[in-house]
Amino acid sequence: MTSDEIRSRFLEFFKKRGHTIIPSASLVPENDPSVLFTTAGMQPLVPFLLGEKHPAGTRLANVQKCVRTGDIDEVGDNTHLTFFEMLGNWSLGDYFKNEAIEWSYELLTSKEEGFGLDPRRLYVTCFAGDENAPKDEESATIWKNIFQENGIEGERIYFLPAKNNWWSPGDNGPSGPDTEMFYDLTGNLTKGMSHEQFLKADEEQKVVEIWNDVFMEYEKKNGKVVGKLKTKNVDTGSGLERVATVVQNKASVFETDLFKPLMEKIDELTRFDDEKSKRAQRILADHTRAAVFMIADGVIPSNTDRGYILRRLLRRAVMNLDFLMINDADVADLVPVIINQYSKAYPELKRSEKLIIDEIKKEVEKFRTTLEAGKKEFNKIKGNVTGEDAFKLFSSHGFPIELTLEMAKEVEKNVDLEKFNELKIKHQDISRIGSEKKFKGGLGDTSEMSVKYHTTTHLLNAALRKVLGNHVGQKGSNITSERLRFDFTHGEKMTTEQKKEVERLVNDWIKQDLPVIFKELPKPEAEKVAIHVFGDKYGDVVKVYSIGEEGNYISREFCGGPHVERTGVLGHFKIQKEEAVSAGVRRIKAVLE
Repeated sequence: MTSDEIRSRFLEFFKKRGHTIIPSASLVPENDPSVLFTTAGMQPLVPFLLGEKHPAGTRLANVQKCVRTGDIDEVGDNTHLTFFEMLGNWSLGDYFKNEAIEWSYELLTSKEEGFGLDPRRLYVTCFAGDENAPKDEESATIWKNIFQENGIEGERIYFLPAKNNWWSPGDNGPSGPDTEMFYDLTGNLTKGMSHEQFLKADEEQKVVEIWNDVFMEYEKKNGKVVGKLKTKNVDTGSGLERVATVVQNKASVFETDLFKPLMEKIDELTRFDDEKSKRAQRILADHTRAAVFMIADGVIPSNTDRGYILRRLLRRAVMNLDFLMINDADVADLVPVIINQYSKAYPELKRSEKLIIDEIKKEVEKFRTTLEAGKKEFNKIKGNVTGEDAFKLFSSHGFPIELTLEMAKEVEKNVDLEKFNELKIKHQDISRIGSEKKFKGGLGDTSEMSVKYHTTTHLLNAALRKVLGNHVGQKGSNITSERLRFDFTHGEKMTTEQKKEVERLVNDWIKQDLPVIFKELPKPEAEKVAIHVFGDKYGDVVKVYSIGEEGNYISREFCGGPHVERTGVLGHFKIQKEEAVSAGVRRIKAVLE
């Protein structure tokens, strides 16, 4: 089944069930200045989920263009993308759990109308209940009846807590429990699994989430559930690329027909076949595709906001193109392939083809000039590259850190990456605080989130030292408005129990609503009481941020700030991934929910 067929089957399926098909909203959100891009299908519909009447009625469906850049560094693996399409259907005070769940099952498994997946490879999770809402026995009962009616045996329904099965767009807005559908990729798990076996299969990616039904009954304000909505709504969705990967039985999104023509074009120009080149090909494909859609929706490369994200994607595309040594081609040469692939579903791409090519050509030319200037500045550096040197190249000359590291390696110089990351985070925090003054209203606030994640890294560091030992030291961090990434010294993979204990500690400290304060201390005095990751690179007087009550601090670290005033505002902490970075260094990626 092609991706075009998946799209059309999905829309036709819900059209037959009384849904009005609405067009995809722009990637640039309307009337929501707090977010840079549309990141989910429900985002443009929030006012209607909160009670406004939608002109198209109470049953809606569409395929929504989305951009998420929180995990940009992960693009190139089997699943991560910056641009993707979200299949979604909504009930605005109309049907609820029965119809939503039954239709989800039909859509996934029906050979006549749906995607024709094997129902014996389907597993589901439901909300386990907490102080905000009861255990979702209703959804579980509906699923139980569906499985029984279709002769599907074995344990398949699992109750999980809010961090897994509660959804909201942020600290404010409609929210509620969800039921998630998972598909067995191996084909070996058709007889059912125990709760523990399912969790293990999920962790090992033997089962993957393929669909999600959110039952929006509640409203959140400032991170807390404050009551029920006027109407019960349903918000469902799944990424088209993920569905295509499963339906087409591929190991990677880049092997589906959505990417096939583009990957063949890049492969034809490249003539490389090693793993590093494969990753570079994927980054080039993903970033160029995202840039095409962004420009078609009115985003132009610049040094701020959306334009900066677009500029960063195009510059990374150029770097990967150069790594692949494609001398007789440029990023703009890939645009017609993308437009041919998508113009049927998105005719605006064809209409904007000249603009897209012109803007990409201009940006690539500008970046090549920047690269030449940056190389000259790099060659002026005597000795090893300090964090300040690398940051100046990055901030003043637009010189990517990846290129600085590559050039330094060629001439056997070291780069102080820790100090560079510290300066970059400080720069991002300041930029986002500036944005806070400009962006008012909306559902969330990116500058607030980055500050929250900054404080959370201090709690994470303290929890890791408590669980793993005092040998743990920070080796770098990267913070966006959507997640934190924290590198630390530790010689082996963390166990599931250790990860759970770290999560428990961090969430316990958040619940305690501890104060976060700072003092400026002479450096020798500060070194006696606080963790100082970056050693002698601070001045004679340093800021020490402390979390907790005086005499019973949870964390004390050298830090330039900024931070939240109390931990209670942070939300629920969840580790998404723990992995190796290099010998003796591990990496945690985590989110606040």
